[in-house]
Amino acid sequence: MKQITALLTALMLLTGCTALESTDTGGTTDQIDVEVTSVIDGDTIKIMYEGKEETVRYLLVDTPETNHPRLGKQPLGSEATAENKRLIESGDVSIEFDVGDRFDDYGRLLAYIYVDGESVQEQLLEAGFARVAYVYPPNTRYVDDFEKVEMEAKEAGLGIWEFENYSTDRGFNSDAYGKESNQSKSESPKGDCRIKGNINRNGNKIYHMPGEGSYEQTNPEEWFCSEQEAKDAGFRSIGS
Repeated sequence: MKQITALLTALMLLTGCTALESTDTGGTTDQIDVEVTSVIDGDTIKIMYEGKEETVRYLLVDTPETNHPRLGKQPLGSEATAENKRLIESGDVSIEFDVGDRFDDYGRLLAYIYVDGESVQEQLLEAGFARVAYVYPPNTRYVDDFEKVEMEAKEAGLGIWEFENYSTDRGFNSDAYGKESNQSKSESPKGDCRIKGNINRNGNKIYHMPGEGSYEQTNPEEWFCSEQEAKDAGFRSIGS
């Protein structure tokens, strides 16, 4: 009897040690270094995790589809994928879990993605290639930060926010992409006047300076020769 008790005690201790060693990082902000095997689209990659290849779906963001069985290829889907690939290949990749479910209904890992410590989700939102979506508590650690970055891209009319009603609460409406608003676009700068004035869907007037991250993606309603000229016309800088 004593031998059986000792054996059970040993098994419990062993099990306890194993449980401690395998405790997951959900609920912490630990970043786990991983190897990326492929980039699927703008918000999905494949990685090696715990000895096997896993598909990872980015938490809290959504990008246009490239090969959806029902939606097909959506505008800016290829561009979002290319930007995601560029970011992923630019440095060392790590993932971070939230406090809720680690897998979705399709068996994909749910995680925040980082390259050299910088959030890939935030960079996709900042460039206008992603919207905040699939917000399911308790996996909401960075939703406020993400929404703030999204709003800046929306106000600047970048990427998915360029055309009204393309990015919606339910996804992306391909029929709305490419439809100009009542504001006419100025096709080319006048002489050396290269400051872009953009009026977004909410009527906010933003000007963009050459060299700014959002400059190349902005389609201007007006061109200005100086910041003062833009301000006099009622425009403000993207950072103000």
